[in-house]
Amino acid sequence: MRLGPYEILAPIGAGGMGEVYRARDSRLGREVAIKVLPEHLAQDPQALARFEREAKAVAALSHHNILAIHDVGREQGVSYAVTELLEGDTLRSGLDRGPLPWRKAVEIGVAVAEGLSAAHAKGIIHRDLKPGNIFLTSDGRVKVLDFGLARFNPPSAAQSEPVAQTATEAGTVMGTPGYMSPEQVRGVPVGPGSDIFSLGCVLYEMVSGRRAFSGKTPVETLSAVLKDHPAELASSGKQIPLELDRLISHCLEKNPEERFQSARDLAFDMKSILGGSGVASPPAPGKALDSIAVLPFANASREPDAEYLSDGITESIINSLAQIAQLRVMPRSTVFRYKGQEVDPQAVGRELNARMVLTGRVILRGETLVVGMELVDVAQGSQLWGERYNRKLADIFAVEEEIARKISESLRMRLSGEEKKRLAKRFTENTEAYQLYLKGRHYWVKRTPDSMKKGIEYFQQAIEKDPGYALAYAGVADCYSILSTYGAVSPREGWAKAKAAAAAAVALDPELAEGHTSLAFIRGFADWDWVAAEEECRRAIELNPAYWVAPYWYATLFERPRTP
Repeated sequence: MRLGPYEILAPIGAGGMGEVYRARDSRLGREVAIKVLPEHLAQDPQALARFEREAKAVAALSHHNILAIHDVGREQGVSYAVTELLEGDTLRSGLDRGPLPWRKAVEIGVAVAEGLSAAHAKGIIHRDLKPGNIFLTSDGRVKVLDFGLARFNPPSAAQSEPVAQTATEAGTVMGTPGYMSPEQVRGVPVGPGSDIFSLGCVLYEMVSGRRAFSGKTPVETLSAVLKDHPAELASSGKQIPLELDRLISHCLEKNPEERFQSARDLAFDMKSILGGSGVASPPAPGKALDSIAVLPFANASREPDAEYLSDGITESIINSLAQIAQLRVMPRSTVFRYKGQEVDPQAVGRELNARMVLTGRVILRGETLVVGMELVDVAQGSQLWGERYNRKLADIFAVEEEIARKISESLRMRLSGEEKKRLAKRFTENTEAYQLYLKGRHYWVKRTPDSMKKGIEYFQQAIEKDPGYALAYAGVADCYSILSTYGAVSPREGWAKAKAAAAAAVALDPELAEGHTSLAFIRGFADWDWVAAEEECRRAIELNPAYWVAPYWYATLFERPRTP
């Protein structure tokens, strides 16, 4: 039997939307796969449209993890599509034999996510991702199949490539129960997050050996997708990394806004897990890893208003690492001159005489916080440690603490009990108060009268959230001190408010470097008590050498005349 230039050799398989045959292309002398529309569907306009849609969808893509299409045609009333011939089996067949080792599962997940990323970049949503549509070739490749339910949302109406515009009637359920996203079940328009949810279902099944959502009937399964949460992966008895458990849970969020926002980000995170999930490489022999420069984390968010967060996380890490006695940490005043610049970490490390450089980027998407970072050994030019966190913004404390802990672990440093206590210290348990504090400091650093007043508003809001938040009181004190110095407020009123706030900060936390720094400035510039000012500065530097304001104001104090 022949279809145009193709000689049909043997059947491969059949499904509801087509029969697949092994064939030979007489023109190029190669074997291919041919998918033909069954005769009973060939006269069905909807089935024919879907068949043609899949061909156009695959033809619009060119990626090594997506089945390649070579040709389409119609011969004697038979519609067919010609694709590359794959040797191997579907993931479904593999899972029918049992779960996969977690590393193998993640490797497959990375390949699928990268294929989806290429499709999404073309405005194509798969909408039917499941183990039966993922093919594992005999030579170890992974291919995404069957774009028959794909939805096209072209990124630009002016794009030159021909694409098929498709729309699903509102309320129509498209997909396979158990792998469909909640928005698919509801029959509403879907985006890339729908495919990410489906991939989360596949990942869950690969590592646990059971489906994330199931029921006795399709209706019960669809209901589970909408209402239920999968059983804890720990209950499957499989040993998998905590990071992978969190990643899969993040994919399976009911609200698409709370999932990974791109398949590319998902692939990146899975690669991080495969790379050791933050496990440090052993330090190379030679000079001790005893100094570090934490460069300002880049604000990779689409919103400029998130700048306070990238700066705040950077400062928090600097302050935490400064608690390690064996580690010399470059202060904020030194590293922030590189803010906004594209720099070579090795070159910066050599310039600052720092053996290690930490770089990072922060993305804020609604209530989702993404922090990625890399720790580089300057002398060796190698990565000591790297990690990417996808967490709720409410988990910001845990993220900052884990970063400091992982860095100390990568240096093989033995921390004293007191150092561990200081590393884990939280100045507030209220994440909203913390965010407001970071915003206040962001405006305080700008050092204009308007920004100082804005800073006071944020610090006071932080105090309203947590009346015991010593850092926020120190922020209020610093703003009123500068405003009083500038003459932007009445000195009598401004200094009084500054003194009250600084006293509250130190009373709430006697070991707060920021509080003693606030008092130092007040003692010098309001009270003209140079001895007390020097004592407070020395105490602040002793408590936290990395808090850049203390040495800065210490130097400023002694540039001033010593008499009123």
